[in-house]
Amino acid sequence: MQTLIKNALIVNEGERKKCDLLIVDDKIVKIADIGNIANIADTIIDAEGLWLLPGIIDDQVHFREPGMTQKGDIYSESRAAAAGGVTSFMEMPNTNPSTTSIELLNQKFDIASKNSLVNFSFFIGATNENIDVIKKINITEVAGVKMFLGSSTGNLLVDDNNAIEQILANSPIIVAAHCEDDNIINQNLTNFKNKYGDDIPIKFHPEIRSEEACYSSSSNAVKIAKKTGGKLHIFHLSTAKELELLSDLPINEKNITSEVCVHHLWFNDNDYEKYGTKIKWNPSIKKESDRLALIQALKDGKIDIVATDHAPHTKEEKENNYTKAPSGGPMVQHSLQVMLELSKQGYFSPEDVVKWMCHNPAKLYKIDGRGYIRENYFADLVLVDPNTDEIVTQDNIFYKCRWSPLEGTKLSHQIKTTFVNGKIVFNNGKIFDNIAAGKKLKFNR
Repeated sequence: MQTLIKNALIVNEGERKKCDLLIVDDKIVKIADIGNIANIADTIIDAEGLWLLPGIIDDQVHFREPGMTQKGDIYSESRAAAAGGVTSFMEMPNTNPSTTSIELLNQKFDIASKNSLVNFSFFIGATNENIDVIKKINITEVAGVKMFLGSSTGNLLVDDNNAIEQILANSPIIVAAHCEDDNIINQNLTNFKNKYGDDIPIKFHPEIRSEEACYSSSSNAVKIAKKTGGKLHIFHLSTAKELELLSDLPINEKNITSEVCVHHLWFNDNDYEKYGTKIKWNPSIKKESDRLALIQALKDGKIDIVATDHAPHTKEEKENNYTKAPSGGPMVQHSLQVMLELSKQGYFSPEDVVKWMCHNPAKLYKIDGRGYIRENYFADLVLVDPNTDEIVTQDNIFYKCRWSPLEGTKLSHQIKTTFVNGKIVFNNGKIFDNIAAGKKLKFNR
């Protein structure tokens, strides 16, 4: 099967160049100047006026399967990912049951192999006791080890420094951490509950899940990582203060890397009044000064990756009062559009977006054949119209939960077509989910 994409402006590896590109089966086989590939393909797409980007690799999502499929599942959320130009995901272990064994990990791989529209891998969850399991994981198939240093479901809280040290010293692959100090958070929560009961105003969320709580946990994790020489990846940074813990070395020279989520780059604490618990995340959205510092840290090379922490809940759950409303929200369908919107606003370039959402995840995790537009790489691609506005509404949301914190937001770039392994899985607002396009990610470790 041959597909020829003509006249596309390719945004890749720090450059923009107008080219033609030929896909044969699941691979990119030729990239050439306009008119230098014969028009003999089965499908020919004229991409005049469109950008062609590598497919987005999201290294932190919660697709809720198994155990919480009323919120989302691998089938539904991979469809939403495809609609947003996300062609590969790495999913977190705080499902029900928690993914803390090889058997449970393999169950997820089995589900995804049948139901995922995009490429996939999974994190195994660390506990205080499962270091022997972590030592045995298949390093070519498992994305990483997830270590919850703040509260989570089941037995996933790792609250023992000896256990943290053992995990970082012995894990054969990268250890990604959620860094928040439970003791600080619980004391803050108690203080606010004494004053307001359960109906705490949402504006106090960043004072409960505070800068201090983040820094206390992340600085401890960094200290232990330096002691052990382990590879630590800090998820969803949210504060300017934590940036002092990070280096601006090239990503392949660091043992300690980090990620920021789209919502921490888009919202600030002034937005709580408008959006309420819809933008309740852990870690919390904080000050405008934090948002701007996180953007600058990306540009300086201190933060390496942009992801989503996509975490759907039902509308009914999110409409509860402060203490009952769960944290997290759906973002995977709109992450690329939001980042391109920030680019249009002048914060950074489209080339930067591709670096942080495609190239750097591929580098950090050593993903085989993805994350770039290169000959002999898998044809994971997204065509973007940079001149067509789109308003986020319930009618064009693909999440199973059927809501987004971005509803009503006008975004100035539209996702036109998404290719996964050479197959069109999304085109002009329509999902093609009769195609088993997604493959298990492979890691060259």
